[in-house]
Amino acid sequence: MRGPHNMFRLFSTLSTFERSGATRVALDMLEAPRSLKIVLRVVGWPFQWLGLKGDPSKPPVLRAITALGPVYIKFGQLLSTRPDVVGTELAAELSVLLDRLPPFSLEQAKQSIMHEIGQETDELFAEFSEPVAAASIAQVHKARLKECGSYVAIKVLRPGIERAFQRDIDALYFAAGVVDLLSPGVRRLKPRDVIAHFEGVVLDELDLRLEASAADEFAAKCKDDTGISAPTVRWHLSSKRAMTMDWVDGINLGDVAKLRAAGHDMPALARRLLQMFLRSALRDGYFHADMHQGNIKVASDGTFMIMDYGIMGRIDEYTRRVYAEILMGFIRRDYYSVARVHFEAGYVPSTQNVEEFAQALRSVGEPIFGMEASQISMARLLGHLFEVTGRFGMETRTELILLQRTMVVVEGVGRTLDSDLNIWECARPIVENYIRRHVGPAATLREFAETARMLSRLGPRLPQLAETAIRNLEKDTDEPPASRQLKWFALGVLTAIAVTALVMLIDFG
Repeated sequence: MRGPHNMFRLFSTLSTFERSGATRVALDMLEAPRSLKIVLRVVGWPFQWLGLKGDPSKPPVLRAITALGPVYIKFGQLLSTRPDVVGTELAAELSVLLDRLPPFSLEQAKQSIMHEIGQETDELFAEFSEPVAAASIAQVHKARLKECGSYVAIKVLRPGIERAFQRDIDALYFAAGVVDLLSPGVRRLKPRDVIAHFEGVVLDELDLRLEASAADEFAAKCKDDTGISAPTVRWHLSSKRAMTMDWVDGINLGDVAKLRAAGHDMPALARRLLQMFLRSALRDGYFHADMHQGNIKVASDGTFMIMDYGIMGRIDEYTRRVYAEILMGFIRRDYYSVARVHFEAGYVPSTQNVEEFAQALRSVGEPIFGMEASQISMARLLGHLFEVTGRFGMETRTELILLQRTMVVVEGVGRTLDSDLNIWECARPIVENYIRRHVGPAATLREFAETARMLSRLGPRLPQLAETAIRNLEKDTDEPPASRQLKWFALGVLTAIAVTALVMLIDFG
């Protein structure tokens, strides 16, 4: 439960941040108001000796977060995706959090698998390795199946992680309430919503059946795409706390020297990576939202093999259009178009001036044109964009933030492969293709046809609906003539639409 009893955990957190020096650094980066700085320093400073020491070799914020444990590490990773909340500088620092912790014992992993799957590991596997990766939520083992000899990767949740998560998420909600109370200026950033988003993300990760389902869905959506592959889920060996997938062999995308030695075209890999992400986001509305080097391997033929489906992004058709039009506006340097899209989508309050907003957006986009490709930074552009939209009262859009953050990560990974990667040149054909298919006359006709199909389902009921409507109109004899005429007009329009729908269905058939 959320409430004052969480003050002890919050107090421990503040003490750890104070002891590591992270309180001052974080508050300065966040540009927190003076009142909040004073309260947190007064509460934390006298008792900093009670805080966890952490690793002195790490920067202050990372030192505090890693000392506080897996849930805080996961929260730090999430905050690295929110430069609109923590600022671009702190987001960049948090983005270097290594998703790696000391593993739990092999015996604990085997006991967990036996409890979840219902069979001893010795019965299922001819080989079962020590942990090959240990993250904040789970760890991974390599094993060989007895039934067929195939190698698989088995992901197992950390013992007690659910209990630890619930304890810490309650404290974080309490902290968000305190910040919201003491610092009205940050309410635009919706701290409670940030915690709620974090809670939803981690709750999904704590049920490995959902991750298995995400991997399966991603594989289905990209099955016809060349150059991308997702491992097959072994459903009969998967459950809530353990998941089994085919083992993936290849060169880690972060190992540039090995990729070069294997003869891969590095600029081509970088371009394909960025375009693969944009294609998934715009075409499918479903994208891998944790595409760092550790989650991607490259096969001998250059195929990207994507792993770890714990964090996925999903955006609806309307949001995809908005995002594509915003990207295209920046690519074409049409800032009024970008501003208009923000207003039409309701992202910026209608009380603001669209021309002034377009002028502010020009200050975001123009500096990147004329730069060398290696100087263009999506992270810097988004940081400036968040500042501008904040001045115009734009509230946090979680669905866009995750998408934009992932693009920053993909850009960074791409730059390790090709320092001259031009993100705009890579993005242009994907965005233009999406706009051709989903924005304009052809898209409008396709949508009208879909609407017609929906309305046609009312076909058998049209006579009954019309008769009922006429009777209701005749009963309303006390209504003013203008009101009755309006109802008759509406009935006529509905009938015309339904007839048009039927005609179009015949034509399309």
